[in-house]
Amino acid sequence: MAADRDIAVIDIGSNSVRLVLYRVEGEALWPVFNEKTMAGLGKGARERGALNPEGVQSALLALKRFSSLLDARGVKERHAVATAAVRECSDGADFVAEAGELTGLDIRVLGGEEEGRLSAYGVIAGTGNVHGMAGDLGGSSLELARLEGREVTDVISLPLGPLAVMNGTSGDERRIRKEIDSGLNAARHVFAKSGPDFYAVGGAWRAFAQLAMALDLYPLKLVHEYALTASQVSRAADFAMSQSEASLAATPGVSSKRAATLAYAALLLKRIVKRGKFKRVVFSAYGLREGVAFAQCDELHVSREPLLAGADAMARHALAEPGFGAALASWLEPVFSSLPPVFEPERDTVLRGAAARLSQLGVRMHPDHRAELASTEVLYAPLSGIRHPERAFLALTIHHRYAGRSSRPEDCPSRRLLDDVQEESALHYGFGLRLGTALSGGSAGLLKSFHLIRDNGSLVLEVEPGREDLAVERALSRFEALANVLKLKAVVA
Repeated sequence: MAADRDIAVIDIGSNSVRLVLYRVEGEALWPVFNEKTMAGLGKGARERGALNPEGVQSALLALKRFSSLLDARGVKERHAVATAAVRECSDGADFVAEAGELTGLDIRVLGGEEEGRLSAYGVIAGTGNVHGMAGDLGGSSLELARLEGREVTDVISLPLGPLAVMNGTSGDERRIRKEIDSGLNAARHVFAKSGPDFYAVGGAWRAFAQLAMALDLYPLKLVHEYALTASQVSRAADFAMSQSEASLAATPGVSSKRAATLAYAALLLKRIVKRGKFKRVVFSAYGLREGVAFAQCDELHVSREPLLAGADAMARHALAEPGFGAALASWLEPVFSSLPPVFEPERDTVLRGAAARLSQLGVRMHPDHRAELASTEVLYAPLSGIRHPERAFLALTIHHRYAGRSSRPEDCPSRRLLDDVQEESALHYGFGLRLGTALSGGSAGLLKSFHLIRDNGSLVLEVEPGREDLAVERALSRFEALANVLKLKAVVA
């Protein structure tokens, strides 16, 4: 495995200037520091043709601070990119030169299509194989890209950011809708055969997701891979457009600066969904910045399930033996692969693999709180390639791995995100993890001394000759518990 690597990405956008520091661990990308300033470089830029002077000063201060922070942490690999406002304004080059002289940063001004392509690769980094369209809404522009598996095909950049269309005022809805529809007409070739899902990227659409969560009393406060149907998007958009800016700013998770453009972002999303006849909108916390990091790391391009890569990286500090999780998953497969699907057969295999890799996550935690702490960490971890119900399933599985039959609290997100079959399946696999770890003590080598099979209504634990001493009372008790929840007869052979 390659050594850990720190990569800093600075995104100089029309609205905000943001630094994200990533750590590459194996084949996983982890954000370890994140800070932004709402500089407003593009405010009023369409009218004056130049950057907002106050925004320039705010951005320069932020960039100076970011450089100092990276110096203090010894981060050498830095990638600074600027987008629509800087590339389109007459003084953009002057800003880049001044920022470079002040901070030493080599700022790369992205073209519109290049920005869209990188943002789309960020979606792939955060989701895995996708079939649909990615849309990155910035302050001044909207980039659309068609996604097929792990490839980005057609890309277009449109001047449909809120700062470009609203001209600093709320404007009238009819005029704004007409301008949106006119702009989207130029993207007909991207919309053609674009697949069922639209992946929404950008701060304004993240704010819209927070609003939709609040309206629905959604239990899992996590934007990445939060999904809405087309009708849910329409309802939430209509609500956003009917509210005052002050009312929107009062929504948990919506900043006052995002509230100013939220109604526009809602209208734009509604028009895109209608134009593309998308069945779902999936919100992605991964975008341009992750795409920039993704492009620098060959190890992230490995055609591997991103959830497994993330689980490996997340758990490796808790494992005395790094390969134990994968070995445990393989050991349990003969029993669990024959059970009815929980989500989809292929996804079930991935989820079981991830749960096994995370099975030792709580070993360094206080015994009285392992179930709560480990399951909560899994629920909110920055894992990629995992939907919200799958997160709830993984968290509940890890809970049962440590807590046995004990239920999670009534306010646990799994109460709403999972059905009875999925909750029961999490209990079953959690008991499987309890058994495997108890038998082996976390050693893949010792785990090979046992074989677990399902045979004619029985759950059979085969012990290799001469290793009977490993099958102690505690482990056998967990074997009987697993057989019991699976409604099978426990047989030790």
